[in-house]
Amino acid sequence: MRVLVTGGAGFIGSHIAEQLASEGHEVIIYDDFSTGSMDNVKHIASMGNVKVVKGDILDLATLMHAMEGCDAVSHQAAQLEIGSAIKDPVTDARINIEGTINVLEAAVKRNVKKVVYASSAGVYGEAVRLPQDEEHPKKPSWPYGVSKYAGELYCLQYSQFYGIKTCALRYGIVYGEREWFGRVLTMFIKRVVLEKKPPVIFGDGNQTRDFIYVKDVVELHNILLEGDYGRDFEAYNVGSGVATPIKDLAELVIELSGNALEPLYENPPEGGYSSITGRWRIPKELRNLQLDVSKASRETGWKPRTGLREGVEREIEWVKANRERWNVKERV
Repeated sequence: MRVLVTGGAGFIGSHIAEQLASEGHEVIIYDDFSTGSMDNVKHIASMGNVKVVKGDILDLATLMHAMEGCDAVSHQAAQLEIGSAIKDPVTDARINIEGTINVLEAAVKRNVKKVVYASSAGVYGEAVRLPQDEEHPKKPSWPYGVSKYAGELYCLQYSQFYGIKTCALRYGIVYGEREWFGRVLTMFIKRVVLEKKPPVIFGDGNQTRDFIYVKDVVELHNILLEGDYGRDFEAYNVGSGVATPIKDLAELVIELSGNALEPLYENPPEGGYSSITGRWRIPKELRNLQLDVSKASRETGWKPRTGLREGVEREIEWVKANRERWNVKERV
């Protein structure tokens, strides 16, 4: 199978490209390298079945050229930052909505049969029931969730009008090797492991998140990509199904680091500035995120295999071996 992976040099996209290439598929990594890195794919770029193309999903002509002869597309390219979407919703919409339309348009013109789309649990907003299944009300808390849900609706439209099989993966908090710096686990790891400083927790630390290890995500993704799924569009939650309090995550990082530290608690107002971390707190922060993954398990046989302790330990070891990767401007 010939597969184009948009955002293929990013965190999740590079793991997808790596696994597909290892299975013998022909892989085209399509990335504008604005946030993706060649460091993520240099170990597979020299393989005979891998091609790297620098391109923007907003450039339909280049996208169509790269997609020629493809059987399927993994659409991972996106504007990812909640804060950036709040500050500049127009750019967020252009990349996440117009960019997704371009991917779907190119797929129609190139007779591609399957598109797997990277969505987000951010489409749900604050939970009205737990765990959140795929039928949970869609009331996004931020423009990012709006643009990701709009991408899902366009996938539905293109399935209905053109017969493309489309699936959306509503990611929980994906973590693991090559994770980009700026999310809660990465900030804990950087402070505790690299700087030997205590982790900083906003609020009381009882807010929960559903963390899912990246290779577990890739396993479900590839099942959907390679199998007969998405005839009339299907969305699947991708999480562990476990609600982890943020304070428990901080304690786990401390334990695995071997450093004698205690978390610091800070409570800047939503959207306010943290004097300790030098970062802005996200407004309308979710209190709870826990995904019901029974649909994916029931329909595909998939289930998450990697526990949080094992996955965090792997990410810490990767960070220790790649310290320079997070010596970049922090994402706000």
